[in-house]
Amino acid sequence: MQRHVQGYLYLTLAMITVGSTVIASRVIASGMPPLTATALRFATAFPFFVLLMWMTRTRLPGLPPRDWIILVVQAGAGSVGYTTLLISGLRLTTAADAGVIIGTLPVVAGALSVAVLGERPHSSMVVAIALAAAGVLFIALSPDAGSGSLLGNALVFGAVICESLFILLNKNLSSPIPALTQSALMTGIGFIVAMVAALLVEGVPSALPASAMSAVIYYALVPTVAGFILWYAGAERVSGVEASLFTAVAPVSALLLAFAILGEPLSGYQIGGIGCVLAAVLGLGVLQRRATMAR
Repeated sequence: MQRHVQGYLYLTLAMITVGSTVIASRVIASGMPPLTATALRFATAFPFFVLLMWMTRTRLPGLPPRDWIILVVQAGAGSVGYTTLLISGLRLTTAADAGVIIGTLPVVAGALSVAVLGERPHSSMVVAIALAAAGVLFIALSPDAGSGSLLGNALVFGAVICESLFILLNKNLSSPIPALTQSALMTGIGFIVAMVAALLVEGVPSALPASAMSAVIYYALVPTVAGFILWYAGAERVSGVEASLFTAVAPVSALLLAFAILGEPLSGYQIGGIGCVLAAVLGLGVLQRRATMAR
């Protein structure tokens, strides 16, 4: 199998696991408090990242205090905030709706870079933002969207903003940190932050349902650890712009898995929403690729 074809396969599998986090979060939401679930997710994943660092002889870099502060904020917002808000939102909304909203991540991250970092917006970014917004509006204006699901969708979009802040903060590190090292740090710091918050807000749970606990373990081992390995195995075989195109697989997989596993019906509004989001992500990626090739 050609190297780039292998890359495409790994990236597709990685994004399918990302889409499956919506399904896992839906199961978790039905039986476990969100902060407790987040702490358990990181507690399960962290030893595996440490093992990967040991196997690859990866060491912690020397970092200035400013970078450590950024990493703690990243873990609090991008890791703990994302997981907690996603689980909280899925108590109120459907996995299919959440999958469409999660798909806007690349566009929201780009929009925040424009708004916060003052990056000059290209016309392709403006079009992508408009399409992504239209996709979310399809979900928000659906006849099935009651007050509860609207709040749930808002919480899921808050999770997207948290993950976008993670990407934004990454640009402010004094020097790049290897992906494996950063993932280990995010899970380790995220565990501490989530555990403290869970004990203060939710207390010690009296019982952990087997279904919710199984979903937490799945979330930790498959999307978090295996998804990381698959993504970077694929990303090293293709260009960065090509890899970014595969983020469009995540919302599609979330929508299909919600239908196949949870039995959620697919409405025309959801299909219209996913169509807009896919057009935004793929269109932005194609235009970025053309810009890169033109240089």
